[in-house]
Amino acid sequence: MLTELLSGWITHQRWFAGKGRPIDELHVESDIELRPGLRHLIISVRQAGERDRYQLLLGAEGETDGRFSHARIGEGYYDALYDPDLTGTLLEAMADDRDLGPLRFRHLEGVEIDTSLRSLVLGAEQSNTSLVYGETYICKLFRRLIPGVNPELEIVTALARHGAGHIAQPYGWIETDLDGEPTTLAMTQEFLATANDGWALALTSVRDLYASLEPSASDAGGDFSSESYRLGVATAEVHRELAAAFPTGVMESQDVKQMVEDQRRRLAQAITEVPDLVEHARVVEDAYQRVADVVSEIPVQRVHGDYHLGQVMRTTTDWVVLDFEGEPGQPLAERRALSSPLRDVAGMLRSFDYAARHLLADNPDAGSLRPRAVEWAELNRSSFLAGYSAGGGSLRAEDAVLLRALEMSKAVYEVTYEARNRPAWLPIPMAAFQAGR
Repeated sequence: MLTELLSGWITHQRWFAGKGRPIDELHVESDIELRPGLRHLIISVRQAGERDRYQLLLGAEGETDGRFSHARIGEGYYDALYDPDLTGTLLEAMADDRDLGPLRFRHLEGVEIDTSLRSLVLGAEQSNTSLVYGETYICKLFRRLIPGVNPELEIVTALARHGAGHIAQPYGWIETDLDGEPTTLAMTQEFLATANDGWALALTSVRDLYASLEPSASDAGGDFSSESYRLGVATAEVHRELAAAFPTGVMESQDVKQMVEDQRRRLAQAITEVPDLVEHARVVEDAYQRVADVVSEIPVQRVHGDYHLGQVMRTTTDWVVLDFEGEPGQPLAERRALSSPLRDVAGMLRSFDYAARHLLADNPDAGSLRPRAVEWAELNRSSFLAGYSAGGGSLRAEDAVLLRALEMSKAVYEVTYEARNRPAWLPIPMAAFQAGR
């Protein structure tokens, strides 16, 4: 009976990865009682010969008086993450370092967890569900489970132990073993209740510029360049802290050439999906060839891997970097692999372009505003790079060649993504290949 209810319910959840495909088989792989009326389930779902696992906190309807009808799974059951009377159990178990069957609840050494706080589900996330406890903690539960330690937990706990300053303090996590590997189920960090999202701050600056009578982005009231500079400094410091906390390496000449060939293949694939990209292929190819000609080796280390303005928060004192999970959809091994820190720099530079241009979509004044968008992007890109260099980030002439190629590679990826998901935004990455941007 429960498996039938879950089969009908799970396909309608935002975090379910198999939408549009029939479920061949669903079974409950693990069912652990956390307390009376609260069970932790790991659900195995087979579709077209592939298996995915998901986790669920299952509540039993009884004395709930219909309060959780929005989270109802079916007769007698609901998604208990929405029940603050039950979710306190997660904090309590982390604070006590409990083992409940195969589930291990842990907290970071030296921290204390306030178990009196009540939770609230935060927003509607695509692949996770986050609980905010008071204004103190945010607990992210990874709905779709991938065997292995989540890179975000691995990175933030290591950085916290090294005294890093640009992260949200980690407090605890939940883990189990899947396919013989310790696997992260959830992690709890400091909730930045009064911080501002970097993307939102940048868009406010762009709106102010578009509405301003001032002729220059640096003269308009919403000038963001000082924040971009500070963000560059913070980014360099995070890269330095990552290099201290994890092993580093060097990509040798042969591997550099292989990387260039991989980028060329991705460009060819993108052109098959977006034929208009072919007229810009020479610009991209030239950037790749410069790497092959000039760069003999590349220092590599752990990096953020999916770095943009939406992954940083401005507190009252400084910038904080979030979501070290890496690029969504990539295998765990790739997300944990060593890479050039300039990959993160390239991602942020592309994000400045997006912030400057995305408000031009469907804007009747786009033609007259476009020069201002270009100016805003260039001002903030240069300020970020200046801050990155001041913070100790490497930006030699050889690094500039690699950075240019990584930007082109990121823009090629964006072209494919926008063509598939947001065609109205396609002009944003296409502009990256044009002279004068």
